Amino acid sequence: MGPENLISAIEKHAFSGTLPDGVLYKGIGAASVVQLSMEFDTAGWMVEQTALENGTLPERYTRNRKIISRDDQILLLGSTVSVVGLGGLGGTLTGILARGGVGTLRLIDGDRFEESNLNRQLFSTVEDIGKSKAEVAGKCVSQINPSIAVSVHDVVMDEKNASELIRGSDVVVDCLDSVSARFVLEDAAKSQGIPLVSAAIGGETGHVMTIFPEDTGLTLVYGHRPKVGEKGMPRALGTPPHAVSVISSLESSEVLKVILGRSGILRNRLLIVDLACYAFEIVQLD
Repeated sequence: MGPENLISAIEKHAFSGTLPDGVLYKGIGAASVVQLSMEFDTAGWMVEQTALENGTLPERYTRNRKIISRDDQILLLGSTVSVVGLGGLGGTLTGILARGGVGTLRLIDGDRFEESNLNRQLFSTVEDIGKSKAEVAGKCVSQINPSIAVSVHDVVMDEKNASELIRGSDVVVDCLDSVSARFVLEDAAKSQGIPLVSAAIGGETGHVMTIFPEDTGLTLVYGHRPKVGEKGMPRALGTPPHAVSVISSLESSEVLKVILGRSGILRNRLLIVDLACYAFEIVQLD
C-alpha cells in the first residue's frame, strides 16, 4: 500500500477538535497511529509525520504546538538521537525526548539497575533491580510513545564501539558519569561529524554544553584527558532527584534546540547551575 492509501486512511481516522486557546484542528489519536502503523507496516513516527504533512495533528503533540510548530514536529519525528548513559540524567532525558516526539532513539548503556538508583533514575523500580538499564528504558519508551523507533544497546561504550554505536545520529547526548568516557564519546561524535550535547551533575550543581565537531570541546572544561574514569563529583556530593531532573531537562532543551536549528544554543558556552542558591550562569569558553 502506497503513501496515497496511508493519507486516505489517516483521513478516515481523523477527528475534529478544539485546542485550549479555541483554535479548531483536525487530529488523530495514538491508538489510530498504532493501528495504521501495523496496517501499513511502517514506523509510527512515519504515520505521524505523514499526518502532519497533510494537515492532521497527532493528539499527543497538541500541547507542543505553541513552542514547536508543525514543521518543527515533522523535523523531530524524522530525527535520530543517541543517548549514552541511561541513569539519572539519561533516563529522564530519554523520557522527555520520547514525549516530545523525537522519532528514533538509540539507547546505550551496559549497566544494571541497583537499589541506590531508585532515588533519581526515572526508569528504575524495585522490580527492575538487576535488570539492564537499556532494556528497561527501551520498554518504557515504547509504553510512553509507541510511535518512537527504539534501538537498545546493552553494552558499555568504549573506544572500539563508540563510533559504530552512534553512526547516523543527528545528535549524540552525553549522560555519562565518567570524565574519561566523555572524552571517548566526544572523539567518536567528532569523527562522525555529529553534534554532542554534554551534561554533568554533582550534588545540587551541574552543567550543560554543546560541542560541534570543529569545536575544542571538553578540554575547555576538564583540561587534559584523564587516563582513568573519574566519578568524583557524584560520589562526593551525591545526586539528589530534584537536581537530576533540572539538569536533564536543560540538556533535553539543548538537544531539541540543536535539532531544530534554533539560536541561543550552548556552543562554546557552559551553563552552570547551582540549585542551592538558585544561581544560573553562562560562561564563555573560547
